[in-house]
Amino acid sequence: MSAQNSAAIQTLLDAEREASKIVQKAREYRTKRVREARDEAKKEIEAYRAQKEAEYREFEAQHTQGNKQAEEEANKKADAKIAEIQEAGKKNQDEIIKKLLSAVLEVHPAPVS
Repeated sequence: MSAQNSAAIQTLLDAEREASKIVQKAREYRTKRVREARDEAKKEIEAYRAQKEAEYREFEAQHTQGNKQAEEEANKKADAKIAEIQEAGKKNQDEIIKKLLSAVLEVHPAPVS
């Protein structure tokens, strides 16, 4: 009977080892599958990000052309106004200097009430 018990115990131990190997293989497979799924998800996310960035660049290019035109018009108007102001300053430069010097050099005292 002890030989039978010993054989039965050995069979149980062998079955336990085999089950342990199967469980270990299942864990390894699961870990491998999780890694593959994570890598696949990263690739999908990167592809989606690239697609959205391309869409954004296209949208931006379409909508900034109007802004560039408006900016160029505003710059032209500003440059014209600056040139106009500079020209007016050049025309009246002598008169402005005379008035400034007169205001500084000629003192007209007035009583304070």
